[in-house]
Amino acid sequence: MDKVNESQSIGIVGGGQLALMMLPAARNLGYRIVVLDPDQHCASAEEVDELIIGDFSSLDALKELGARSDYVTFEIERASVENLKMLECQGKIVRPSSSVLSKIQDKFVQKEELEKLGVPVGEFMDLKSKEDLAERIPCVWKARTSGYDGNGVIVLRSIEDIDNVPNCSGYTESLVDLDYELAILVARGADGAVVVYPVSEIIMDSTRNILDIVFAPASAPLEIRKRCKEIAVKIAESFDYVGIMAIEFFVCKNGVLRVNEVSPRPHNSGHYTIEASATSQFEQHIRAVTGQKLGPSDLKSSAATLNLLGSDRSSGEPIFQGVEKFSLDKKIHIHNYHKPIVRPGRKMGHVTILGDDRVDILEKAIEIKSEVKVEGTNG
Repeated sequence: MDKVNESQSIGIVGGGQLALMMLPAARNLGYRIVVLDPDQHCASAEEVDELIIGDFSSLDALKELGARSDYVTFEIERASVENLKMLECQGKIVRPSSSVLSKIQDKFVQKEELEKLGVPVGEFMDLKSKEDLAERIPCVWKARTSGYDGNGVIVLRSIEDIDNVPNCSGYTESLVDLDYELAILVARGADGAVVVYPVSEIIMDSTRNILDIVFAPASAPLEIRKRCKEIAVKIAESFDYVGIMAIEFFVCKNGVLRVNEVSPRPHNSGHYTIEASATSQFEQHIRAVTGQKLGPSDLKSSAATLNLLGSDRSSGEPIFQGVEKFSLDKKIHIHNYHKPIVRPGRKMGHVTILGDDRVDILEKAIEIKSEVKVEGTNG
């Protein structure tokens, strides 16, 4: 693999596990990494070349990141659109662009932008006040910004459920007659070249509204998978996107395909690519951001990835239990995000299982899920 000038740096807004997993790819390509994060103990803090402690909305902090970086990207949508635009006006390369983030950051605006493109989405409505929710039940309430890992998504089936809705800006989506969920990664380079990954299948944790297991490749009908790829390319090209993008889909029981959400960064649904793909989503993102030629997206093996979440009532320093049983299996890859504190439902790592047989892989994923736990020292 050819390396670039090692004096070049990539600045990342956000220092969580996505930044941590970008590091090996960036270093293999010869880049330094500078991270901006408000938490001095963020997941990537011990591994990055430079860590800038500052808020995602701080203009001064972002100026410092820009001054220390040749390219700027982000692993969290809470980056300030206005501040990123300021960097662009100063000639800094920001990928994906501030224009892209302005269309995706607010989930209601995101749905409006997708609808303008003719991309299939479910029914959605803006929300002026919580009082309006009573007339819309049953529905799904979503925070317009800052939602993550199941936070900011509440299914409302009765009037009593409204008490769970926080006092922040939100909107509603109609409930869908869901059959299953899919996801896809699409990468677009600075030269306009597009690479699409195989469609993957998502199994959600219904209690936390968070991804539980992802399997690649999906077993969905060919026509559905083909449509997913067409939509992914359409969004990437219409947005003049540069970087890796993840798109999640609902497939209704009547066969109708709808886009659930778009993420302008590496995504949980693509972690399997680290071991199972010719080019991981993280290397692909780095290649796109820095203007290099994109790599192939072929699957080397079928794979499933499951999240390792903080156990119920866990707190304190994390303790990974049950990993020894699987640590010597060459088809099982355990990733620890090295977060210093565990909380219930917090993403602490993931496990990817490789293999040739879908049933065997999913059975192993379920076994690992039942035996590997992340507890805490205060538990």
